[in-house]
Amino acid sequence: VQLVESGGGLVQPGGSLRLSCAASGFTSSTYFMRWYRQGPGKEREFVALINNDGDVTNYGDSVKGRFTISVDNAKTTVFLQMSSLKREDTAVYYCNVLITETGSVYWGQGTQVTVSS
Repeated sequence: VQLVESGGGLVQPGGSLRLSCAASGFTSSTYFMRWYRQGPGKEREFVALINNDGDVTNYGDSVKGRFTISVDNAKTTVFLQMSSLKREDTAVYYCNVLITETGSVYWGQGTQVTVSS
């Protein structure tokens, strides 16, 4: 299983950024794709999740109303649209997949998001 994140970078407060996570190497039809983040000196924090059909989503309290998770039609890439970014959103953002049949979890390598003026 391979997860490759992209789209991170430097953005000003109030700006927007879209992260992508391309998944490959598994054939399970039921899974959850999730985003987590870890800011400097902080513990890893849940950001958002979406199921394989794209009809179940959930968000961490700190990003509700600002971030939107979605999945493409091929169900191979998950996106995280981030808006109204704040300095406290600065973190390494990680994508992972939970395969529901086995309980296995796989992580991507992470992508850095820095919110700064």
